[in-house]
Amino acid sequence: MSTGLIITLIVAAAAVLALVLLLSGRLGGRPSVKRRFGPEYERTVAQHGGDAKAAERELRERLRRYGDVRQRPLAPEERERYSAQWAAVQERFVDSPVEAVAEADRLLDRLAEARGFPGGGFDERVSALSVHHPRRVQGLREVHAVAVLAREGQADTERLREALVHARALYEDLTAPSADDRAAERTGGPADGPRDGGHGVRDGDRDLGGHGGPQHRGGPAGKLHTARTAHRHDAHRRSA
Repeated sequence: MSTGLIITLIVAAAAVLALVLLLSGRLGGRPSVKRRFGPEYERTVAQHGGDAKAAERELRERLRRYGDVRQRPLAPEERERYSAQWAAVQERFVDSPVEAVAEADRLLDRLAEARGFPGGGFDERVSALSVHHPRRVQGLREVHAVAVLAREGQADTERLREALVHARALYEDLTAPSADDRAAERTGGPADGPRDGGHGVRDGDRDLGGHGGPQHRGGPAGKLHTARTAHRHDAHRRSA
């Protein structure tokens, strides 16, 4: 085989490889966005009437705007304070489920702000959270919507309980140590880089149990706790 033929074959093989890589990059765009956002991808597609391309454009725009948001580390005393506040919310659910859900809504908003997520309005905060917590952000949407319905007397105790369970999933993610927290511990100061390279992966390490309840503290144990408090609340109302 001549040298010229060998060179021609090498060039042709390189061209084919480059074409394959280019096509795989283009065709791989959709699965990567879908994998990146998980349930948030499906929700956005449904919101766009099944138009996946429109949904992907929206999600890519969120990544562009909020992908580099740095999650501000929580000091130990801050984490303890938020833990005490969440415990108070769950205790309050026993006698005042409507007020408890409203407080959970406000607590998540304060916590997201403390973590450094922009808050130019509810929609912007949800969009920013969806980039870094795509599998938990629905908890904020639900608790916010149910809090509004409850004020109008349109949410029963079971729906309030479910909203609180879903809200706890996001609460736990926001209070769990993040990449920025660990970086701050190593350096003794604020983290220098964007959280998880700007793509917040930690949130995807745990899946929701059942229809959205977390499998950790907010999973079976959390559901049992809120189910018991809901039952006690109903029993209290019947005996009154």
